[in-house]
Amino acid sequence: MKNLSIGVVVLVIIAVFLSLFVVPEGEKAIKIQFGKVERDSAGETVVFSPGLHFKIPLIDRVVKLDARIQTLDDPAGRFVTSEKKDLIVDSYVKWRIKDFATYYLSTGANKLQAESLLKQKVNNGLRSEFGTRTISQIVSGERSELMDEAMKQASTSSDELGIEIVDVRVKQINLPPEVSSSIFQRMRAEREAVAKEHRSEGREQAEIIKANIDAKVTVMLADAERNLRKIKGEGEAQAAQIYAETYSKSPEFYAFLRSMDAYRASFDSKQDVLVVEPDSDFFKYMKDISGTKN
Repeated sequence: MKNLSIGVVVLVIIAVFLSLFVVPEGEKAIKIQFGKVERDSAGETVVFSPGLHFKIPLIDRVVKLDARIQTLDDPAGRFVTSEKKDLIVDSYVKWRIKDFATYYLSTGANKLQAESLLKQKVNNGLRSEFGTRTISQIVSGERSELMDEAMKQASTSSDELGIEIVDVRVKQINLPPEVSSSIFQRMRAEREAVAKEHRSEGREQAEIIKANIDAKVTVMLADAERNLRKIKGEGEAQAAQIYAETYSKSPEFYAFLRSMDAYRASFDSKQDVLVVEPDSDFFKYMKDISGTKN
């Protein structure tokens, strides 16, 4: 009898244990009864918030789902603009579960499958919006409008997944590598052409400046040469005048100075050799300071 009581207590404890389930913070749960989602009398899905709850053992199956906002950030995709040009678009989606029953039935509570289906719907919205705009419109300031419209389209189709799209954002828009390479090469060629033009204009300006400077230098040298000759002529004229005045005042002294200059010029170098007669007039002032012959 005692063993039976213990067995009953153990069974009760097991039953209670199997009847309890805990929903962690950040998650919500639904019950599945015989393959169907449990609903209330009004036909609404019964959703269990975080905490301790009860279920019927062996009948109710509890499915816990993450109720937080999720981020879908897949690799960049290729989109075509209205100009039939390809763009590589890197985007992300913020989403969360809106209708837990619909989400469970459409995705089997598989997050990877849900994100795969959601990505297709978001890409369809983005593809539709990119297809109605040119690259210039997309880059110049219509990106916010594009993302808003894409989110509206994706939100409409995501209702069938039980998902609410919180936000759609385009992180980066690039041209395909093969297009970028050709564009960069064309830009480089254009820049090189502009650089060559600037260098050519610079060389032309340099030649003009050099020619102007050379002309100014030539004029300055000519002016300097003219001034030099003028000053030299004025000096020679002044010297001649002084010599003339000296000669008129004292012819003998003038002759003496001229002879001294001749001596100095003749014997300027020690290697010079002068052959003259001893009684030549050239040495008259060496014989007598008065220059008279005896």
